[in-house]
Order: sequence, then C-alpha cells, then structure tokens
Amino acid sequence: MRRPTTRLSLHLLCLLATLPFAATLGAREAAHPLCARPAPGSSVVEPAQVRSRDGVLSVDLTLRDERGPGGALRYCYLSGDGAQSPTLRVKPGDWLILRLHNALTQREPVSADSAAAPGHRMMPGRADPCTSGMMTSVSTNLHFHGLTVPPLCHQDDVLTTSIQPRDPAFEYRFRIPADEPPGLYWYHPHIHGFSTRQVLGGASGALIVEGIERANPELAGLRERVLVIRDQDLLNPDAPPSKSEPVVPRMLIDRDGDAANNGTGYGKPAKDLSVNFVPVPYPDYPPAALQMRPGERQLWRVLNASAVTYLNLELLFAQRPQALGIVALDGLPLQTGGGPGPAILWRDRVGVPPGSRVEFVMRGPPAGVAAMLVTHTVDTGRGGENDPNRALIAVDTNEAAPEPAPLPAVTRPLPPAHEAWLGDVKPVRVRKLYFSEKLSNPADPNSATTFYLTVDGQTPAAFDPRSGEPNIIVRQGEVEDWIIENRSTELHAFHIHQLHFLLLDWSGIAVNEPFLRDTVNVPYYNGHTLSYPSVRVRMDFRDPNTVGTFVYHCHLLEHEDGGMMGMIRVLPAGAPEPPPP
Repeated sequence: MRRPTTRLSLHLLCLLATLPFAATLGAREAAHPLCARPAPGSSVVEPAQVRSRDGVLSVDLTLRDERGPGGALRYCYLSGDGAQSPTLRVKPGDWLILRLHNALTQREPVSADSAAAPGHRMMPGRADPCTSGMMTSVSTNLHFHGLTVPPLCHQDDVLTTSIQPRDPAFEYRFRIPADEPPGLYWYHPHIHGFSTRQVLGGASGALIVEGIERANPELAGLRERVLVIRDQDLLNPDAPPSKSEPVVPRMLIDRDGDAANNGTGYGKPAKDLSVNFVPVPYPDYPPAALQMRPGERQLWRVLNASAVTYLNLELLFAQRPQALGIVALDGLPLQTGGGPGPAILWRDRVGVPPGSRVEFVMRGPPAGVAAMLVTHTVDTGRGGENDPNRALIAVDTNEAAPEPAPLPAVTRPLPPAHEAWLGDVKPVRVRKLYFSEKLSNPADPNSATTFYLTVDGQTPAAFDPRSGEPNIIVRQGEVEDWIIENRSTELHAFHIHQLHFLLLDWSGIAVNEPFLRDTVNVPYYNGHTLSYPSVRVRMDFRDPNTVGTFVYHCHLLEHEDGGMMGMIRVLPAGAPEPPPP
C-alpha cells in the first residue's frame, strides 16, 4: 500500500568577532542547562542567526554534551552568547571563519560488536588536529554538508581532521565559492564510528548561502522560516501505542536495534522527531506549535538533520493535502544551469532523506482552519527502521502572529552558469557501486551487521580510515555516470561530499529533473525481483574545489559508522591516467 507513496517521494526529490566563549561559559552554566530542550508542544522558535558582515562571517562555536532526563545524551553547538546551533548566513564569495572548541566530556567505552566499534577505525592520535585521525567518543570535527569546499584541513576534511577536548579552539577558514548556488546547507560532525551519537544527540545546524531570490524572483520579499528536523532516541520507549492508532503486529527490532519497519504505517517509530529542538514524541506525537497570519505566503526551508529517519512531508488543511511549491533541493534552486523547466515545481508531498534539504513556498491556512505539517510513513524495507505516520507542526492562524524576516524585495538575477548543464555533458566512463550488508551471525537476523558500499569488481570491505587508499580515482574536469545498486533489504540514502550530481534514472525509470542533488535514496531489494533496484547518477568533477580525497557513503549514520562508506581521490586536471585502485 505504501510503495507508490514512497516511489513518489523518492522519484520527485528521490558574526564578526564574538566574545570568546570561555568568558561567558561559567555564568551561563550556573544559570541554564547547557543543552536545554523545549517541552513537547512548545512553539517553534527560529534558530539564532549569525550573518556575515563586510564579506566575513566570524563565529565561535563550542560543542558541548550533557545527560538529559532519563540519561539520554545531548549534544549542542553553543555560540558565545549561549545560542544553540545558530543558522550561519553567508553570501557567495564571503569568508567563513569558524573557531570550534571541543568541550565534550561523556567518554564512553564502545563494545566490540557495536556499529561504532573502533577496532578497525581507531588511529593513533598525534598533536596536530589536522593529521591525528583520532576517532573516539569525545573526538569531533565539522563537515559543511553540500558546500563545494576543498577537502582540506581547516576547510572540509573529515578523514584525518580530529579535534580533542584538550585541544585549543580549531579554526575553520575558507571562502564560499563565488558561484556557490544560493540555498540551504548545513554543518554537523563527521567522526567515523561516532557520527550517529553526536548527530542523534542534536549536533547540527543550518547554513544558508544568501540570494535564492536572485535565482527565482518569485521569492523576492517572501518571509522565510528555517525548520531543522532532527531525530533522537525515544523519550517514552516503554509506552504502549496510542489508542487512536490501529492495532499493529508485535513489535520487531531491526539489525540496528531500532523498531523495525512493520509495514503498517503505524506503531513505535525507530526514533522520535523534533522541530527546531521541540520534541514530537511517541506515542501521541503532540505537534510543535507555529503561528502565522491567515493566507500568508512564506518560504519554508526544511533540513532533515536526522541520523536515520526519512521524511515524507505533507501540509494538510482540515485533513486535505495542500500544494507545496518546491523551489530548491539540497541547496540548489530549480533551473540552476538546467535550461527550460518550471520555476516552481508544485507537489502535494515531498520526500526528504536524512541529510537532504528542501525549500518550498507554502500558503498559510484561512482563519479558523486547522492545519498540520505531517510526515507520512516511508517504506524502508523489511530490514529497515520504522518511520510511521506522525504529526510534526500544528499551524495556527493569528492576525497578530509575529512575522519572520523577509527575503530582499529588490533583486538582480544571478549570472549565467559558466559551465554546460550536467545533463548535456557526455560521461567519460560508467561505474557500478552497490550497497550490501552482512550479519555477524547469519542465523540471528538481529545480530550485529557490517555495512558495505562497494565498487563493482572490488571485494566488499567495511570502510577503514587507516588505509588511505581510495576506492575510486578520477581527474578534475571529468564527468562520470555511476550506477548504484541496493543488494540489501533496506532503503539506503547515497551521499557524496564536495559536489552535486544529477539523477538520471530511478529503478530503470528515466528522470528529467531541473535540479542537482547531493543525497538520493536507493530502493531496497525485495528478495525476488530479477535484478537489483538501482539509481543512475551523473557525477560532476569539473569544479577545481573537488581536487583531493573525500568520501561517499550512506547517510543513515548507523550504516556509515558501521562501514558503509568509500573513499574517492580527485587528481588535478592533466594528471597522468590513474591506475585502478
């Protein structure tokens, strides 16, 4: 019953100088919990915003952790004034200077059979954070998801950059490319083996490259909202299901230890969700509250910062679906270099995999009409987590509702793209990769799992950051087609750093999309079809900022931490023909 819905969602979208943090930390600790969270049902508050000035965004962030009620581990990025996970707003060509201080304290042992077991991932620490590669429960770094930034230390390297609690503040310093498309990006930690726990605990924030109204003049003057949807461990794991839900089969546990997909659209979810940190917990899902003026058009910028949860968003007025006008996906506006196509793609449902972003125009409900943003069930396969139907936001109309800030009302168009549209470029080669999994005990479907993302012709192996050997070598300037198969029985979300790609077909169905992506779902194998499901994507290595070594992986972070990641090396243009890895 759910497959057509899932197919739809997959196919269509398939501070200058702040005060030093240490100067204010003691006073704030005495007054407030470090990583405070709102109560369920609270009003959605826009994240604090830090804007660039005179071509520079300078900000200090400290990553903290603490135990919340019930022992749950929380993480938060705190700016100098105590704001959590501020939205960073930059313009193309700006410098981003971010000083990250690691104040993590919750060091924990990791069992040898867990997904985050460091047996083949631990690397000997050295004094230099650029080369230490230390991967522990209190190590951290930053990935600027979606930005076309070189994979170098102090920029966007996640392979060897590792910051420890004893280290001084680590400075990230790079220029936003002058041609970076305007849209929604984000930042989060990327320590292999421990990404899940930090992101699941709340370590994430939005990053906006300004100017989307230049790509689409219809957006000029619209008021905008930034909605960061995160997942977290269940607040009420032992609660019985809501009496308003249908009776579901007995609860099963998947290979990752979460509630398994039961095929009904109901039941206990694998994780709770939150909206700008307002939790929407199982079993009753009290929605976060949001006020807006009746009938007002707004731009909603939605980030799925979940560690493992897929979203399938729908806006309902009195239980009736409303049209959402999609204007950007994964930070790239529609028609960015794509030639003819709709400026706004109207749909009544939007699929957003973990790590992905969608920006859409919506119109508020008329006065007195109940409205709700919901996420519908996603069919993750019999090996996947349970992502059931649930409410997220209750929208209430009020003529006196506070209004978020608007986009500029006067704008000038973006300059034309200086490179040919990716869909018009012939690839130099075609590669095949595939997702697969292996149980430590084949007789026990719930035993620990090793996850693989393998280049066809190579031997499946869990990602080993110590190897330093890339799985794929290409040259800057080249364009390739990758066919990515899923040979497992659960849905996976493919993501690659430093670049975007074009989806060409999805399970054999040709796709003609006016936008690029950095994350795409790959359908699961049902066990009896004659071929494995797959996607075909066109990979773009033309940008000089892609030169270097970086990673591609499943963006379900439990899978990434468990080994489902590979390494690619992009050589400078004109380098000799690379040997096969």
